[in-house]
Amino acid sequence: MSGTGGTSRTERVLAPIPFRRLLVVETRKLADTRSGKIMIAVLAALVLAGVVGRGFVTDPKLQTLAFTAGMPIATLMPVLAILAVTGEWSHRTALTTFTLEPRRGRVLVAKYVPAVTAALAASLLAALVAVPATAAVAAVRGVPAIWEMNPLALLGWTGTNVLMVAMGLALGTLLLNAPAAIVVYLVNPMLWSVVGRLGDTGETLAGWLDLNATVAPLVTGDMTGGGAARLAVSAVLWIVVPMAAGAVRVARKEVG
Repeated sequence: MSGTGGTSRTERVLAPIPFRRLLVVETRKLADTRSGKIMIAVLAALVLAGVVGRGFVTDPKLQTLAFTAGMPIATLMPVLAILAVTGEWSHRTALTTFTLEPRRGRVLVAKYVPAVTAALAASLLAALVAVPATAAVAAVRGVPAIWEMNPLALLGWTGTNVLMVAMGLALGTLLLNAPAAIVVYLVNPMLWSVVGRLGDTGETLAGWLDLNATVAPLVTGDMTGGGAARLAVSAVLWIVVPMAAGAVRVARKEVG
């Protein structure tokens, strides 16, 4: 009897953690830290302020107001993703996390899924906020609201938000240091802007390697074959390569 009971206890201890539970835990981590709560509050305030403010300086166009809300999303959601993926290393809880779930790849995927889902949800929220804002601005200014929206542009804009979050996840996974990853993410567009002014070679490099520039045709809904090729190259450089290298680093990194 005691032997059977011991075996049962061992099996319970060694039973793998369900992936759904990992998802729930990592989703909760997006918002239950002080930095996460601050980022979400700032993001919501900027989305609302941006939509309302833009509405009073331009025509009440639904697409314009929705895309205006996308600017803080594209800037701050990747920062939130970086904080989520570097949390264990910043707070020195990696030992606990990887002791409870030694398969580190599953932990990374459980971190990626909520961040990407949050980017999609934030894009939807921005579009929803833009609807009453468009109606309100049109009523206040006494002009007709413009409700037309390019479906391809809307899809591309949402995809852009997801790509920016993926870039944040990739940098966070590679560097495992929140301040360093955030600085690289925020400074990246400025550096490529400088490179683009360094003659034809610099302009060509920026046109192919600057992810912030290569996603532009997605937002306008004017993606061509050449634009898709440039987007693919920059996505490989800033998402695929650092994420793969970071996953290898996480798998091999000693924790203590």
